[in-house]
Amino acid sequence: MELAPERDRPRTLVLGIGNILWADEGFGVRAVEAFHRRFRTPDGVALLDGGTQGLYLVQHVTDADRLLVFDAIDYGLEPGTLRLVEGDAAPRFMGVKKLSLHQTGFQEVLSAADLLGRYPREIALIGCQPLDLEDWGGPLTAPVAARIEPALALARAVLRNWGVEVVPREVGEDEPALLGNDLDISAFERRQARG
Repeated sequence: MELAPERDRPRTLVLGIGNILWADEGFGVRAVEAFHRRFRTPDGVALLDGGTQGLYLVQHVTDADRLLVFDAIDYGLEPGTLRLVEGDAAPRFMGVKKLSLHQTGFQEVLSAADLLGRYPREIALIGCQPLDLEDWGGPLTAPVAARIEPALALARAVLRNWGVEVVPREVGEDEPALLGNDLDISAFERRQARG
């Protein structure tokens, strides 16, 4: 069986958005970072820490046929509640209650992709209800941190449904860090512990 040329294969973007400096607001970035540590992805799948880049993400989104987003979303539910929203409903949930400027920016990214005629064919949002968005420089709260692993399992199921199979990394397998400059979760929390 011959593979389709690279540009003919569906491209999938796994994106984490949020601000790691505001406690649970960092859920999306920490989730995509954990996904990168746990799984190897096939060709045609990109992982990206979107942080608070807003409109700078347009090119990445318009290059994707499928978009999976991790984010902290205020659903008005119990802190740590995970919710999967797919298709046309996903952008609406990103605007239920704006937690920070990055959400407004991401809605604008999706609108720009639509205006350009390059909106992803499939979109899924894995959102986690935050507990604390006020602790500047603080780590994820316990109920939100505890939902990272279930969020990864949910993401893996979404990707499998899209025909994308990810493979767990081997124990001790050396992979390049997704986040640099001491922003990965281990370095960040060590720095927090030193005070």
